[in-house]
Amino acid sequence: MKRREFLKKSMLAAVGTALLGDRAIGRIAEEPVSASAVNSNGKAMKIVVLTGSPRRNGNSAYLAEQFIKGAEERGHEVFRFDCAFKKVAPCRACNHCGMDGPCVFQDDFEELRPRLVEADMVVFATPMYYFGISAQMKSVIDRFYAINGQIKDNPKKAAFLMTYADTAKKEAEPMLLHYNTLLEYLGWESVGTVVASGVWTAGSVKNTSYGQQAYQLGKSL
Repeated sequence: MKRREFLKKSMLAAVGTALLGDRAIGRIAEEPVSASAVNSNGKAMKIVVLTGSPRRNGNSAYLAEQFIKGAEERGHEVFRFDCAFKKVAPCRACNHCGMDGPCVFQDDFEELRPRLVEADMVVFATPMYYFGISAQMKSVIDRFYAINGQIKDNPKKAAFLMTYADTAKKEAEPMLLHYNTLLEYLGWESVGTVVASGVWTAGSVKNTSYGQQAYQLGKSL
């Protein structure tokens, strides 16, 4: 290659990298990074991570940890709420809150409530239990009803991290459909998913690339 041609190509590559910044580095994830994954005002985001596993060393909990690591390295503020280790009563449809008011239950959801309202992003990390999200997480999601007026059509980003023992992709579809339907209703935008199949025993996900996917997803924000 001639010297002039080499210098020209080198300069173009350098300019391209400068323009793209961190997005010049690809991430390992099931969805590509888009410009919408970056906070529009360039400031650190407030991120709420909900975990649904009742196992402290569970596989989905590990994915949450890796996501948090990446997001915090990026400079974002993360609040983690472990649904299975909090006292959150299931919604009883009394409508006392009127979809935007105080709930009859004064439990640990009150700790989460203001965080959800203020959050720029909400992450759901759950194992598959009988082809659905864990009951502990579902109870928390159902209580979104009491803040519906404050979080619906209030632009937030979201991500979904899930684990399951089998390897059939079709078995993950109901949970992904639930996630996407929820976001469509709320008017939120998904910026990525990590679907970890073939992990059953606690910690088995550590022997896969899924942890790195979750980390890169957090790092890409």
